[in-house]
Amino acid sequence: MRRLRIWLPLIAFAALIGVVAWGLYVPADTVVRSALVGKPLPAFDLPPMVAGKPGLRRADMAQGKPRLLNVFASWCVPCIAEAPMLMKLKQAGVEIDAVAIRDTRAAVQAFLARNGDPYARIGDDSQRLVQIGIGSSGVPETFVIDGQGRIAAQHIGDIREEDVPKLLAALEAAR
Repeated sequence: MRRLRIWLPLIAFAALIGVVAWGLYVPADTVVRSALVGKPLPAFDLPPMVAGKPGLRRADMAQGKPRLLNVFASWCVPCIAEAPMLMKLKQAGVEIDAVAIRDTRAAVQAFLARNGDPYARIGDDSQRLVQIGIGSSGVPETFVIDGQGRIAAQHIGDIREEDVPKLLAALEAAR
């Protein structure tokens, strides 16, 4: 029994190291999914972010045709990375609207000039009220909105080449 007491601190320390190592190799899921998937968009009416392009209202999202709602910011590096995929989706006939988060008109205009403009409408969400209201936890995020204004699907993070077919399938399913 005495020999066991001598080794007990070493065994406890080894167990602690094992738990820490396991936590490093198997991290918890940190993705925050929107609780509004399958539910109607909340009411909102955002002013236009860019001259010559309308703002965004909830009523715009319920016109009988599925569309994408992209939450982005000009200062967001992954948003730059996803810009070519959004242009590819636009070329495939997808209607894309946007919510610009805590941004300035000049910065968004420069972002669109550099990276392309796939958006039909861009709303200015300077206080992040719409972003939080739809359950978005960061930028970029993209929501598939069905023709009745319900959130049909959510894509967290930048859209990559392998995500394009999934989004097109989600849009088709939302018809």
